[in-house]
Amino acid sequence: MKNKNKTVWSDRFNKPSSKVFQRIGASIHIDKRLYNEDIFASITHTQMLIKQKIIPKKDGLKIINGLKKIKKEIDNKKFKFKEKFEDIHQNIEKRLFEIIGQSAGYLHTARSRNDQVVTDFKIWVKSASLDINKVLNLLIKTILKKAEKNINTVMPGFTHLKNAQPISFAHYLLAYVEMFNRDKKRFLNNIDLIDECPLGSAALAGTSFNIDRKFTAKKLGFKKPTNNSIDSVSDRDFAIDFLSAAATCAMHLSRLAEDFIIFNSEAFSFIEFNDKVLTGSSIMPQKKNPDPAELIRGKTAINYGKLNSMLTIMKGLPISYYKDLQDDKELVFDSYDTLRDTLSVSIELITNLNAKKNNMRNMAQKGYTTATDFADYLVKKKNLPFREAYSISSKLVNYAEKKRVRLDQLSLNKINKFIKKFRMDSTKIFDVVSSMNSKVSFGGTAPKNIKKMITKYKSGIK
Repeated sequence: MKNKNKTVWSDRFNKPSSKVFQRIGASIHIDKRLYNEDIFASITHTQMLIKQKIIPKKDGLKIINGLKKIKKEIDNKKFKFKEKFEDIHQNIEKRLFEIIGQSAGYLHTARSRNDQVVTDFKIWVKSASLDINKVLNLLIKTILKKAEKNINTVMPGFTHLKNAQPISFAHYLLAYVEMFNRDKKRFLNNIDLIDECPLGSAALAGTSFNIDRKFTAKKLGFKKPTNNSIDSVSDRDFAIDFLSAAATCAMHLSRLAEDFIIFNSEAFSFIEFNDKVLTGSSIMPQKKNPDPAELIRGKTAINYGKLNSMLTIMKGLPISYYKDLQDDKELVFDSYDTLRDTLSVSIELITNLNAKKNNMRNMAQKGYTTATDFADYLVKKKNLPFREAYSISSKLVNYAEKKRVRLDQLSLNKINKFIKKFRMDSTKIFDVVSSMNSKVSFGGTAPKNIKKMITKYKSGIK
């Protein structure tokens, strides 16, 4: 076919692009991932052009059938992508010319690659956001299963990595459910913000053709068309929002991984993993390393880096479309792939995690974790101001620390010497399980609260 190896703008130039520029300027190795979205948007655009009688119906139908054939070729890995044609849009258009001839020339009527690419990209990001939320739901379900088995498993809660108060291991796990539920909301919020269709904005000024942008917006799954053609082609807020949500989610995964690494260490020995998620050492025969957790922690840097790169690209970019924006897709694709992988590995880790309940309880008994319970007891039973009760509890802790015994190992006689004019008849207040069970305030670590929250979380998974 005539000129089949030329770029679409070649008639304007006397010399072809340099080989180096062709290599650097080409994005086909990245954006070929958008072929489904590009063909979907092109078919919809063609349907609109036919409906509005902007192009002949017979040519429009040829375009639609040709695009469907191209999709089958790509699906079946029979399509040859060419770097010379730079991106997915031109590769598909060139192939369309080969299949249907000059009728393919009608396809690009009333649109530009500028509005074409941002439309494809938005459709992809919407789909990717929904997919991430599906995986987040699987992660939450996995956490809930593990939490159900550990409602009565007592462990020390930490502040400053020092033993603070006894909590349920299930309550600890549910803290991450809260984080991941917020992540889900971020991705859903992004979908809501993204739900405007840029197709029809053309290069930046709109078009003189009598197009129906509401038709294409609805067909492509958007609520409405975008309002301003300049903003439409230059907007990458949706990419930044996706990268930001991914970075925040990755941060939550990294915190969970860090906890698991610490809890799995011999110093803590709170948890152990099945061998399928551990690796060994090349020199130390005894080692079983939680490498997947370390990889989750490390890959968070990738999600952070992609967000920072996108913000840096955009920060000094004049309004409208520029070639700088070509790198946006690679950043988002990599961030999505990395986050999805780390989510999947996190599911594997939690599935293969076992709590070492006796070790957790023994650690919870260290560090005078029930000192606050004693102060609260004095407030409730003796009507003392909390600060006075706090002072009495502090003195009792100092005494126990000096004697190198736990609070629950002190005799009632010793304890009562610190109270004055009031006698305790039981040391149950110092029991770590009793402490955990007593925190009945909404959101607290009492088992009955945890059971209610698990039920609530389950009902919220869609």
